[in-house]
Amino acid sequence: MNDATAVTLGPLKLRNPVLAASGTYGSGIEAVPFADLSRVGGVVSKSVTTEPRRGNKTPRIFEVEAGMLNSIGLMNPGAAEFEREVLPEMLRLPCARILNVAGESIEDFAVLTRRFGSTEGLDAIELNVSCPNVSGGLDFGTRAPELKTLVAACRAATAKPLIVKLTPNVTDITELARAAIEGGADILSLVNTYQGLAVDWRRRRPELGSPSGMGGLSGPAIKPLALAAVQRVWRALRCPIIGIGGISSATDVLEFLVAGASAVQVGTANFADPAALVRIADELSQLQRAESLPPLWELTGTLEVPRP
Repeated sequence: MNDATAVTLGPLKLRNPVLAASGTYGSGIEAVPFADLSRVGGVVSKSVTTEPRRGNKTPRIFEVEAGMLNSIGLMNPGAAEFEREVLPEMLRLPCARILNVAGESIEDFAVLTRRFGSTEGLDAIELNVSCPNVSGGLDFGTRAPELKTLVAACRAATAKPLIVKLTPNVTDITELARAAIEGGADILSLVNTYQGLAVDWRRRRPELGSPSGMGGLSGPAIKPLALAAVQRVWRALRCPIIGIGGISSATDVLEFLVAGASAVQVGTANFADPAALVRIADELSQLQRAESLPPLWELTGTLEVPRP
């Protein structure tokens, strides 16, 4: 491991700060023919639920200016089939392996965390309390008391590093961040997608097939908003943060680190280039040398905000 690019987030150690975001990279095994994952920090799996989910009606993805809307609806084969058919392959990946789980109740989350929480070879569990496209999926991520209870139940179910993925669709994200940390989270992922709507005015219908017509906005359009969320939470809590939102270059990574993140997740960029993770990780290492930067962990939270 290169000490100059290695980062530590609480109990989680990574080769470098570049991870694949949940829902954008399958379980990582699909990318093996296209990308050398031994050169990235890790992969976060698509969300796994207790029972199989068929997801929302199509269309599920719609391209917009500087980003995309999605309403997948957590389509997945369910915990049993994932454990039997997918997990063994995922555990062979030559990078950190993080399992993302989602549920519609506190018990759902706790059961999944307990089921996978002692799996040898999994490096961490990420709780998806912020999906905007499923009933119940966003509720826990918008109410601090329920979120704290949920995280505490999952904390009791595993000794592995516990990551909580937060929604930006709230009035004060620092309130939810504090609740997650008080509940026992080691690390926060921020942010998930912003709720958005695309409209076909001729048909007088939404472009997406979800029940509400809404979808989650991701990509370059949300980067300034995600950076602001990371900065607010870092200034309030000084806790380990994984930044997410519109990252497609090494420069983007460094912006998130300076704002307060210790690592990042790359999402929408993976759809255009399945090797984006490797490219960004390589660019980061090259830029670090070219700019004579210190070890990357030293950059976290170094943003200097002018005082009035």
